[in-house]
Amino acid sequence: MKNFKFITLLSVITLFASCDNDDDNTTVDPSETTNFTVSIENIGSAYSFIDSGIFNTPVGDANPGPATPGKRYEFTVNAGRSQKLSFATMLAATNDLFFAPDGNGIAFYDENGDPISGDVTDQVYLWDAGTEVNEEPAVGPNTVGMQSGPDTGEVENGNVLKIADVTNGFMFDFPEVNEIISVSITHTEGTLFTVSIEDLATASLDTSAGMSVAPLSPGVYVVHGGVNPLFTEGEPDYGQGVEAISEDGNAAPLGDYTAENTGVTFPSSPGIFVVHEGGTMPLFTSGSTDYDLGLEHIAEDGNPAVLVDNLSVLEGQISGNVFNTVVGGSAPGPLLPGSTYTFSFTAEAGNSLSFASMLAATNDVLFATQDTGIELFSADGTPLSGDVTDQVYLWDAGTEVNEQPAIGPNTVTNQLAADTGMDETEQVQLLSNINDGFDYPSVNAVLKITITAN
Repeated sequence: MKNFKFITLLSVITLFASCDNDDDNTTVDPSETTNFTVSIENIGSAYSFIDSGIFNTPVGDANPGPATPGKRYEFTVNAGRSQKLSFATMLAATNDLFFAPDGNGIAFYDENGDPISGDVTDQVYLWDAGTEVNEEPAVGPNTVGMQSGPDTGEVENGNVLKIADVTNGFMFDFPEVNEIISVSITHTEGTLFTVSIEDLATASLDTSAGMSVAPLSPGVYVVHGGVNPLFTEGEPDYGQGVEAISEDGNAAPLGDYTAENTGVTFPSSPGIFVVHEGGTMPLFTSGSTDYDLGLEHIAEDGNPAVLVDNLSVLEGQISGNVFNTVVGGSAPGPLLPGSTYTFSFTAEAGNSLSFASMLAATNDVLFATQDTGIELFSADGTPLSGDVTDQVYLWDAGTEVNEQPAIGPNTVTNQLAADTGMDETEQVQLLSNINDGFDYPSVNAVLKITITAN
């Protein structure tokens, strides 16, 4: 079985800028300081799909069933610029044939980032799942409509292939894709699209192809990034439910799998930390607009380079640097689920720690400490050690209008270029104070932050 947990995030890596400044600016007497190590771990969930669902009731029908000639399935999806459509629906009267796009899926937006509308049938193919030996369509005893029950027929243990590439000794006639199915995508508004899957078959066509009828079965759709979300050409079926669709028109197993793996994956971006005098507010002041020293670039694009260049002018700063490479990584990049950033510094009694990192998939939302940071020593001088996740918050930088996470056209993985989106000049404030109608995770659902005094 393939693991596609992180495919939808590949485009994030190229969007987060790196920063190679690894110098530690700390200049203190080691006899009066304590060494600290901070660990930022992404404990969030990774999802394969942004959206998914089952289509099983033809337009105009009251109950689920196949789309017979002249009928169509329709469904609506919400998709961002970086996302694509994949689906699977059985060509009934066969053993294990199904219609689907190739592993890349069908893009919802053109190369200019504009939403598409139109016929996309030329991006759909007829596939053999390689799970059941083919028989003559509508005649073979184990074809759908002729079999004694579901999941019957000779097991094939083959690979998923376009039917045109299948050479198994059975020379049966199959119709051309555009003779049986028509698929269109219509942009309705914003990031919403309507997908139509229509059965074009006619009685005369079915007869010439050796098929008495050619209905389309209920199927499953997914909205995704990356490639090969449902199968890989030339490899065996993943075992997630495509077989049930291709052999029996049963969408439930694949529908259950995709539903469990649908959601927004939230990485954390490269960021910056600052050790500073207690009581100072080096990165931002809650309730005031951004200092315009570089926090906006982290909040909108996950780029700490500008802010680290302005490190020396931050209020009360003693030392600081970027964190941008996960433990075990060889190059800067985002913090995906299962990965960890670490950084170390020295501090003395009276010092505090502030840091900021983007909640990726958003417009300008940050993980950050309170504006005065986290106190690194207790009143009696004991250095802080332990889990400090409850001292980290989600902040809205107030520099760009919010859109739906992972979907909005100017969220970090969907924008056409860095520093795009509708500007706003609002105050930096806790995200919990903003009612924009969108859903965000809690900090402790994404990150676990610990400080260790060495």
